[in-house]
Amino acid sequence: MEQTTAATTGAPTSESIRALNERIQQASSFVDLIDHEMEKAIVGQKDMVQKLLVALLADGHILLEGMPGLAKTLAIKTLSEAIDVGFSRIQFTPDLLPADLIGTMVYSPRSEEFSVKKGPIFSNFILADEINRAPAKVQSALLEAMQERQVTIGAQTYKLPEPFLVLATMNPIEQEGTYPLPEAQTDRFMLKVVLDYPRKEEEKLIIRQNTRAGAAVKPQKVVGPQDIIRARQLVREVYMDEKIEHYIVDLVYATRKPDQYRLGDLSSLIGFGGSPRASINMALAAKAFAFTKRRGYVIPEDVRAVCPDVLRHRIGLTYEAEAENITVREIIDRVLNTVEVP
Repeated sequence: MEQTTAATTGAPTSESIRALNERIQQASSFVDLIDHEMEKAIVGQKDMVQKLLVALLADGHILLEGMPGLAKTLAIKTLSEAIDVGFSRIQFTPDLLPADLIGTMVYSPRSEEFSVKKGPIFSNFILADEINRAPAKVQSALLEAMQERQVTIGAQTYKLPEPFLVLATMNPIEQEGTYPLPEAQTDRFMLKVVLDYPRKEEEKLIIRQNTRAGAAVKPQKVVGPQDIIRARQLVREVYMDEKIEHYIVDLVYATRKPDQYRLGDLSSLIGFGGSPRASINMALAAKAFAFTKRRGYVIPEDVRAVCPDVLRHRIGLTYEAEAENITVREIIDRVLNTVEVP
């Protein structure tokens, strides 16, 4: 009777899920290879490396917030070397122009014609260093490329290479001379990861690694871009039960209508909650997280692992919350501890 119902409703059977799980276990073997290569250059910051892989596999982008010197640049550069893709580092400054990012039309007196000179955005991995130091028109040029995966120069539209990943960094301690990203633009980032200082033991290893004699260890190329593209397609096939979908919707909806989830005291602290893009990105990130754990199905722990990074930049605090020194992370923790887990 159960098999008949499953076939009628289109729900996957236990056999199909088992087969999918076996396929993903085989296809996700490169995750361990990438982790091994990343460990050669980066000590600690395992959460950042994990979320980099999640965003890459889920076809999303990351906004990193952390103090200088926490290996943000090194992380994405090492990842690009391990995956054998192009890498561009763009230092955002107040005098940066959109043409410096996407490219422009150049006139040739010899041929008396205009030709296209493509900018550094035409690469696989883009490090937008201190994105909030550039004015809004430059930020918009980058975010348009992130969303549409294409750039228009003159009358021509050019597709960006695949895979395409933007890692933007922000310095939390310097606000003078910066242009904060509007909420509608930060919503384009799948994850916002906040980095902390390494532990004492990790910092000792960092010192040894950066002061020893000899050349630095260079990561080996262990994966090709086509492997990542195929893995992205497989991530979409990871099974997510309807109860998990309902759990994701409840988590996001609790940031909009907290009084409906026994969180009425948060109503005066939350200015606005997560958008529908938060629900989509949480589902995709949870699937990618399950893939990195070499599973063909999503469990509640996958959702809880990515939830803070998905919601962190999508919840607006009121003046009352700021006056009481309430942080977004505290609100997310309340939501995670209150919403019923399936």
